[in-house]
Amino acid sequence: VQLQASGGGLVQAGDSLRLSCAASGRTFKDYAMGWFRQAPGKVRAFVAAIAWSADNANYADSVKGRFTISRDNAKNTVYLQMNSLKPEDTAVYYCASKYGSGFLSVPSKYEYWGQGTQVTVSS
Repeated sequence: VQLQASGGGLVQAGDSLRLSCAASGRTFKDYAMGWFRQAPGKVRAFVAAIAWSADNANYADSVKGRFTISRDNAKNTVYLQMNSLKPEDTAVYYCASKYGSGFLSVPSKYEYWGQGTQVTVSS
């Protein structure tokens, strides 16, 4: 099973980025997909997650109204549209996958993790 995250980069405050995470190696039916981030010296933190049916999406308070998570199940891909980026959004962003739609914000509940993509927002 592989999760391949991409789309990170260096942007200025106020800019937008779209992260993608492509899953392969198994069927991901009934698997939720999530995004987490880890800034230097900090623990990995929940950003957003979406259930298989896409009818349940959760967001961290710090990104609500700015980030949007979506998924294309035909492509086994999840996206994170990040708008109005701030310097405090700077981190390595990881995608992850777990069975079921509960505990979406808890990193330890996720079974599969991608390698991370760096997002740097300059002021």
